[in-house]
Amino acid sequence: MQSSESIELATRLHPQAEPEQRNESSLAPVDKGFGAWSFLVGAFAVETVVWGYPVAYGTFLNAYLNDPKYVTQPHASLLLPLVGPLSSGIIYCSGTVVNPIMARYPFLKRPAMWLGTILCFLSLLGASFTNKVLDLLVLQGVLYAIGGSLLYAPCLGYMTEWFVERRGLANGVIFAGTAIGGFFFPLVIPRLLNRYGISMALRILSFALIGSLLPFLPFIKGRLPESRVHGPIARPRDVSWLKSTAFWVVVVANTLQGFAYFVPLVWLPTFASSLNVSPTNASLTLALLNGTSVVSRLGLGFLSDKVDPWGLALSTLVFACFSTFVLWGVLSHTFAGLLAFGIAYGTIAGGWTCLWTAFIRPIAKDDPTLATSLFGYLLLSRGLGNVLSTPISTSLVNGYNSMAGMREIKTGFDVAGGRFEKMIVYVGTCFAGAAVVLAIGWVSGVSKALR
Repeated sequence: MQSSESIELATRLHPQAEPEQRNESSLAPVDKGFGAWSFLVGAFAVETVVWGYPVAYGTFLNAYLNDPKYVTQPHASLLLPLVGPLSSGIIYCSGTVVNPIMARYPFLKRPAMWLGTILCFLSLLGASFTNKVLDLLVLQGVLYAIGGSLLYAPCLGYMTEWFVERRGLANGVIFAGTAIGGFFFPLVIPRLLNRYGISMALRILSFALIGSLLPFLPFIKGRLPESRVHGPIARPRDVSWLKSTAFWVVVVANTLQGFAYFVPLVWLPTFASSLNVSPTNASLTLALLNGTSVVSRLGLGFLSDKVDPWGLALSTLVFACFSTFVLWGVLSHTFAGLLAFGIAYGTIAGGWTCLWTAFIRPIAKDDPTLATSLFGYLLLSRGLGNVLSTPISTSLVNGYNSMAGMREIKTGFDVAGGRFEKMIVYVGTCFAGAAVVLAIGWVSGVSKALR
């Protein structure tokens, strides 16, 4: 046992030892405790609100396309479908810019969240005072995305501080917020649109947004002191991940999956309207798709902590391809068939992003900054698919042969005279391509491991 003299001598020789030990013991625990779970609840709320509006944009699109004062404007058929995907796409792509800044200057994270909340509020409020399509694109699309990026990015950085062993589960819980928002908003927004009109509905939603976010922002904070997260000099960046074949295979598959996944989210209510169902029932297809994806996000997030993510990812891609061609393309000529597709698609394809943490973990290891950066690159590649898939799908929908309108409706491909046929084939083919890329990468990785 050390004497009091030796302890005093050690303290004089190493004056920082005692404070450092005290700081280590005062840190909140990872994977458990009030700090971790309150952060997770707050991040879930941010995910629900920030992503809920863009994901549910299909309900707005259906209203815009049925309102003469919007649809008769120049280029409206091209610009209106782009508003929601542009918003979510910018949030996805902004990670490669915002995340490094937040990592270098962590004291900006919390002010950025408050600023982002205000910008999201102002974007919806401003959109409620205009009838011009280009203004909607700037306000409901771009400005909302800037606010959402500032609000969302700190959540990803803080998650790597609070969760280590349960990071996949935490990721699944946070991403389930998108599904909850995507389920809730398509049920509420059509009722607001029918009762109050587009302008007043946007105004109500803007105040609902800020009211639902403010109570949770105080709980979204880091576990580590800012001095532990960055120093006065920028750290040398680990670029060894650039040589990781597995990571680039995931990036390519992720991009192809993004080119496919968002198309039904934009067009499903419009497709349902072609079956002569009410706007409320048309929005129900999107609500069920997003709602059932909760199962996929939580399930894959949990399994990714315990099972090889390559097999899980390949399974989701193969079954998503099957559900697109069979349930949407063949069986969705009835409303019941379309509901079945929405449920299956959400359950199968909705949890893809919850596998990212498992793919990143072997590459980033214990470096939370690198993990956040790699997460940003995956967000970027998915965002490219999100944004670019909209003009592609719009051109496929608008470029169909209108002379085929008299053909008999026997399958989902035949709905609206085959208007959506090429788009459905495009979605299924992208999923098939992603599955092939991932399968080749998986087999190649297993072969190298066995050598």
